[in-house]
Amino acid sequence: MPTPALPIAIIGAGPVGLAAAAHLATREIPFVVYESGEDAGHTVRQWGHVKLFSPWQFNVDASARRLLTETGWTAPDDARYPTGNELVEHYLDPLAAHPSIQPNIGLNHRVIAVARERADLMRNAGRTRQPFTLRIATPEGLADHRASAIIDASGTWTMPNPIGANGLPAIGEDQISDHITTGIPDVAGRDRDRFAGKRVLVIGSGHSAFNILQDLAALRDVDPTTTIEWAIRRPTSRHIFGGGAGDALPERGALGQRIADLARQGVIRLHTNTRITRLTADADGVIAHSVDDPLPAVDEIIVATGFRPDLSILRELRLDLDPAVEAPSALAPLIDPNVHSCGSVPPHGYEELRHPDPDVYVVGMKSYGRAPTFLMMTGYEQVRSISAAITGDMEAARKVELVLPETGVCSTDRPGDPDSEDGAAVATGCCGPVDDVTLTQDEAACCTPTATAGGCCSAEAEPELITIGVRKIVEQT
Repeated sequence: MPTPALPIAIIGAGPVGLAAAAHLATREIPFVVYESGEDAGHTVRQWGHVKLFSPWQFNVDASARRLLTETGWTAPDDARYPTGNELVEHYLDPLAAHPSIQPNIGLNHRVIAVARERADLMRNAGRTRQPFTLRIATPEGLADHRASAIIDASGTWTMPNPIGANGLPAIGEDQISDHITTGIPDVAGRDRDRFAGKRVLVIGSGHSAFNILQDLAALRDVDPTTTIEWAIRRPTSRHIFGGGAGDALPERGALGQRIADLARQGVIRLHTNTRITRLTADADGVIAHSVDDPLPAVDEIIVATGFRPDLSILRELRLDLDPAVEAPSALAPLIDPNVHSCGSVPPHGYEELRHPDPDVYVVGMKSYGRAPTFLMMTGYEQVRSISAAITGDMEAARKVELVLPETGVCSTDRPGDPDSEDGAAVATGCCGPVDDVTLTQDEAACCTPTATAGGCCSAEAEPELITIGVRKIVEQT
C-alpha cells in the first residue's frame, strides 16, 4: 500500500478520472485531481455535439451513481443515448461538484512530469520507498506536488495520429495545417462555415470518421455544393462498417450501416488502399498524394486516424509497455487489434495495469495505448479494481467483472493487412457482416446473403469467430 499520509494523484477530470475520485472518496482515501482544462470534462466538451453510441447505462460509474444519488441527483434514462454535452451536464458536472470531490479538484493544473522523489529513472536504492513528485503548471506558475500513488487518466485526445501511413506526419502536413482539422469538428454548428460548400477529405475508418461523414452528408443535404471524399488505408472496405444488426450496441451498428449506404449512393466517394505520403497545395486546392495516385484536390482535410498516448510525462517512471500497442504489457495481448477486433475484452484490473514502479497506473483510453474501441465502462472497472488494491482490499481488487457489448464482427486469427487507421486486421477471405462497397468480382462471387445479418459468408470461416450479443466474463483469482 502507498504511504497513507499523502494523497493519491489522479491526472485528468474526465469520466474515468472522476470515477477514480468517486471510488477513492467512497473508501475515504485522500486524493487530488489535476485537470489541465478550466473545467471538469474539458475534453468531452470538445466533442460535445457528438451523440454517443452507448446508452446511459454504460456511461455512469456505479460508485459515482451511489454518491450522486445521496445528493438527490436524478439519474438519466438508462436507455437514452446522450451527446457529449449531455454527458457533461447531467453527469460529469454534478459529479465534479459533489462535496466529497469538488474540494480536491485542481483546475488549470497541467501535469507536465511525474517522478520518484529524490530518485531519477536510473536510481535503484530505496526507490520504491520514495513518494511521487508531480511537476505541475498552475495559474501561479510551476510547482511540485507530492503523492503516494499515481492514477493517470489523462486520455489521448491531445495526441492525434498524423496523416502519414508510416506513423509520421506526411511531408507538407505542417505547412498546410490551416487546412487540416483533427478530432470531430462540429460540422452542423460552430464549424459549419468552414465546411459548407467546400470539398472535404476525411481520412480514417473508425467511429470518429463515421460521425464526421454522417454530419458532412447532412450538411450536403442543405448545401449540395459540399463534396465529400473519404480515404482509408485498407484495400477494401470490408469489416469497417461493423456488425450491423449483430452489434450489441444498436446505435453503433446503425452508424456503420448509414455510412455504408451513403458510400453506395455516391454521397461519399470512397478511396481505398490510400497511403498518404505527401501533401501539396496549389491554386486548385490541397492534394493528398498516396503511394499510387494523388487524390482529388480539396479545400479541407479532416483527420480521424486515431490517437496515441502522451507518455512523455511519465518518462522518469519505470513502465512496462508493449513496444507496439504502447499499453501495459499484460493488457496489450487482450486489446491488440492485430490479433482481434471483436469489441470484447477479457476482464482486467490492477494486476494487468501494474508497472515495475509500484503504485503507478495508467487507466482509461490512455491505458489502451494506440489500440482503438475503448469504452468508458472499461475504465470504470479499471479504477474500481485499482482503488481496491490501493486500499489493500485485494479480494475486491482481484474480482474483476467486465460486461462489454460486442460489435458483432470479429477478425480473430485471420491473416490480413493490419495497416488500417484503427489498427484492425483485414481478413483476406470473404467474411463480413455487410456487403463491401469495393468488393472485387471474385470476392463478391463468394458472398452469401448471410453477410448482411452478421453472419460469415465464407464456407471455410470458423463460426466461433463471429460473436454476437453481450458477454459477461467474471474472473476471480
